[in-house]
Amino acid sequence: MKKRCSMVFYGSLLLLTIIHLQNMFPETTLSSAPHSPGVYLMQDGKSVVLYVGKAKDLFKRLSSYAHLSGAVHSKTAVMLNHVRKVETIITNTEKEALILEASLIKKHKPKYNIILRDDKNYPYIKVTIQEDWPRVFMVRRKTRDKARYFGPYSSVGSMWSTLRLIAALFPLRNCKGSNLKPRPRPCLNRQIGRCLAPCAGGADRTLYLEHVDKILMLLEGRNRDLNSALEKQMFVASDNLDFEGAAILRDQIAALGRTLEKQVISAGHNKDQDVYGFARKDAAVTIAILFIRNGLINGSRTFFLADPYGDDGSILSQVLGQFYDSDALIPAEILLPLAPNDLELLEEHLGDSAGMRVHVKIPQRGDSQQLVAMANTNALQAFEEKEQKSRLWENLGESLQKTLHLARLPARIECLDISNISGKQAIGALVCFHQGEPDKANFRHYKIKTVEGPDDYAMMREVLTRRLRRGIEEQNLPDLFLVDGGKGQLGIALAVAGELGITESVDWLGIAKERQNEGEKLYRPGRKNPIVLLPHNPVLLFLMRIRDESHRYGITFHRKLRNKSTLASTLDDIPGIGSAKKQELLRHMGNLKRLRAANVQQLREVKGIGPELAVSIFNFFNGHVIDQGD
Repeated sequence: MKKRCSMVFYGSLLLLTIIHLQNMFPETTLSSAPHSPGVYLMQDGKSVVLYVGKAKDLFKRLSSYAHLSGAVHSKTAVMLNHVRKVETIITNTEKEALILEASLIKKHKPKYNIILRDDKNYPYIKVTIQEDWPRVFMVRRKTRDKARYFGPYSSVGSMWSTLRLIAALFPLRNCKGSNLKPRPRPCLNRQIGRCLAPCAGGADRTLYLEHVDKILMLLEGRNRDLNSALEKQMFVASDNLDFEGAAILRDQIAALGRTLEKQVISAGHNKDQDVYGFARKDAAVTIAILFIRNGLINGSRTFFLADPYGDDGSILSQVLGQFYDSDALIPAEILLPLAPNDLELLEEHLGDSAGMRVHVKIPQRGDSQQLVAMANTNALQAFEEKEQKSRLWENLGESLQKTLHLARLPARIECLDISNISGKQAIGALVCFHQGEPDKANFRHYKIKTVEGPDDYAMMREVLTRRLRRGIEEQNLPDLFLVDGGKGQLGIALAVAGELGITESVDWLGIAKERQNEGEKLYRPGRKNPIVLLPHNPVLLFLMRIRDESHRYGITFHRKLRNKSTLASTLDDIPGIGSAKKQELLRHMGNLKRLRAANVQQLREVKGIGPELAVSIFNFFNGHVIDQGD
């Protein structure tokens, strides 16, 4: 749907105009701005996009900036002081401008636009209804594979509880692979009643698909419908003297009932709703969203905006546009605490995206207003949690500075880890923590380019040089650089810093792993003996957390490189596979296990792999079992 809208929009592009600015918006520069709907991009002297906005009338909107009156230090005035040119794109309708605005914000990530960020990667429950024998499992990302996805789940514990309930009630297969491989005998799951064993050929397909339908009812929130259906089946089984089947259904109803007792009823209806809360404290804003499905609250999300540009209505409008431009499910009803800008336009656009009528309401009384009040309370609570984290960091940061004798408060800490196997697939993994929390936007992987063989010191020197040189250019050096290792590794880091002239600009620390119960050792420049802290010291635990995160980040990427290397070397042995087709197979399949399990039809879906080559690849991994004529 989104892709089709984009194609329609770009086909309706009418005009591209650039207005060059001097300082602010001189009135003479507005002569080429049209009285038409469209999008405008404010850019600095280096053509970096600072802000993207839409307007029903571009001339009037840009004129409002030209005639701006207000505090010199207001956020709008500060932004306009950096603007040197404005690019405008005229559209046929205001709705097309709304679609393009969202697309351009996603592309350019402008400094003064609201960008919804969430540190957490929320999981989904995936039901592979496109497979002959569907499975149910957790995934981190949605793909366009015709499966059903439920989520994202903000409570991971709730998601796993749901998966455990599904596994206990409905015995589906949980073996990997979309294609079921026949087995001479079923696995242990069949013996304990957790699988119908379709792999062994004894499963009733009708019963299996009935289980899938019931799982979908459960995940869709139709728990009462599911409960009623199970009760009817139980009575039918009892009337037919199938007491064993009736007992199984009775147990399923009891387990489902225990789950229902834990759920909170939010309203006396069966609607799907998203309820928004809004709270402001000085320049900061928090947005809380409660997800109500079939009358039950099944999750929530909170976004913290440190210093958003625009008034409250504009901020809420941008949040709505961005949130539903992602993979978020659009419900039939959205409840808001205040009116966003362009309410009718947003409602129409959301309805088009959802393929149904979407009602956006600002309730003033009744149960709906109470739900909004609840969401507002959650938004206020986010401020308290933020302040609590800030207080905890202040205490920890001061302890770090005092305990380690640092020259500055280590608000930004980076740590480097080198991973390799005898010098092969060598990579550097750099993690960054800001005020005590992982800053994943600044995590980096470095492929070693200049070092041959297992020389960890040389690899560390290369990565440190690349990172610190760029840090000097971009002026984003850390306050504290944590080196995984003892005096030797710390010496390499100090040597690189000395060559670049930043020895005093950054604090340096080495952390050596525990050996023979001696405890972790911390090494500081100019200090002969290491700093040894008690095992449960908060400073030591925090530094170990950073070091362990660098290990995890490095090992994960190193494992991917090994898998790709193994796959690539295996593909070299297949006749007819050149470098281009090898790269396409690597990209499409990802690893050797998936390639081995692929059938001919799946191989033919890879770009550049024709029918004959697909058969050759299949036969290479499975023996000569088919030919082109089969």
